[in-house]
Formats: sequence, structure tokens, C-alpha cells
Amino acid sequence: MKRALLIMAAMAAISAPAMADEALAKSKNCMACHAVDKKLVGPSYKEVATKYAGNASAVDMLAAKIIKGGSGVWGAIPMPANTQVNEADAKKLAAWVLSLK
Repeated sequence: MKRALLIMAAMAAISAPAMADEALAKSKNCMACHAVDKKLVGPSYKEVATKYAGNASAVDMLAAKIIKGGSGVWGAIPMPANTQVNEADAKKLAAWVLSLK
């Protein structure tokens, strides 16, 4: 019984950061245009993670795009600036997106 509880606690601890960052994405309205595993208005987060896998500067670049917006990378529809996201949250969101597989 104790072993099962320890395993469940460990699993919760591992998934908690991912859920917290998804909650942050929802609270900042990112999920209005993006989904984890399917294209909506913008690319899925998994597509973004695949495109920038192995890019050492991706967190900073994506954080800047989250704050300032951008266009032309994923098609004709521009991504608007998200003025409700500060730099720390933008970096946290970018790191979370890049962690998705």
C-alpha cells in the first residue's frame, strides 16, 4: 500500500509542472488559438516543439514571439502580441511548449 502511494505521489510530482504550464497557457488565452496536439488558428504546440527541437535559442525566441507576436513562420495568419504575458511567464510557456513530444 505504501509503495502504491509513493508511486502515485511521484507520478503526480512529475506531471504537476506540465499541468501547471498548461493552466498558465489557458489563463493567458493561448489555448484560444493553439492546442497541444492539433492545429487550430495557429500550429499545435507539438508542431512547434518538433520544429525547434535542438535549437538552443528557441526558448528566448519563442518567449519574444509570445510577447511581441509574429508572422510568416506558420502561414499567413499573424500571431498577435500577448500583452498580458510577462517575460518570466513567456519563458515558462516557451519551455513547456518545447518539452512536448
